[in-house]
Amino acid sequence: MLPKANELQTLPNAKLVGGSVMPIIPYLYYEDVDSTLAWLAKAFGFKRYGIRIKGADGKTDHAAMRIADGVFMMGRPPAALKYKNPRRVGQTTQSLCVDVGDVDRHFARARTAGARILEEPNDTEFGQRRYRAEDPEGHEWCFTQDIKARAGKVRKWTERPRKRR
Repeated sequence: MLPKANELQTLPNAKLVGGSVMPIIPYLYYEDVDSTLAWLAKAFGFKRYGIRIKGADGKTDHAAMRIADGVFMMGRPPAALKYKNPRRVGQTTQSLCVDVGDVDRHFARARTAGARILEEPNDTEFGQRRYRAEDPEGHEWCFTQDIKARAGKVRKWTERPRKRR
């Protein structure tokens, strides 16, 4: 069962660990929240955060995790929704991008923990090093690290293209 609005408010006002309010908080469905909490901590280094709400069967219905200043929530949907995770559906349904300090070290940790690697670490032309991995229920995660952009290939998001005369 999903948490009620007043229960979500107990997640420290949906604030980042550093105190700023997050304008959007990802909420992922998992069939087995308890196993997912342990796996995400081991493979990706996420930390448990805020409250955990257990269902009548003793299994976790709602929880949250954090990495650095970011928070995401997860829950076990009600049986009436007949939810199927991305692995059961057979396709990616989303991809969460997470900034980490050292992509290569993070990648080694994820691989050792058994993450399915979708993309090996590589440098992109837009100034990031990244890799992509999948958790046991098929949710895709993209881990990035800022690096110096390749000269001449990247325009900052705030820059406008030059007008031709």
